[in-house]
Amino acid sequence: MDIDERINDLQSRLAFQDDTIQALNDALVAQQRVLERLQLQVALLAKRQDEVNAQFGLAEDEAPPPHY
Repeated sequence: MDIDERINDLQSRLAFQDDTIQALNDALVAQQRVLERLQLQVALLAKRQDEVNAQFGLAEDEAPPPHY
């Protein structure tokens, strides 16, 4: 294997690695956006739950009924 073949092989490997890194980065960014959206939804649901509990006078530490 001469030097030109080795250089071409290394260049093609580098190009493939660059494409793979970019694809992984794009996937990571998309997952981060989903995670942030889900965290916001959970926070809103927790706030809504607190509001409902306050509206109906429910305490968080209230024990469930005995038939549970």
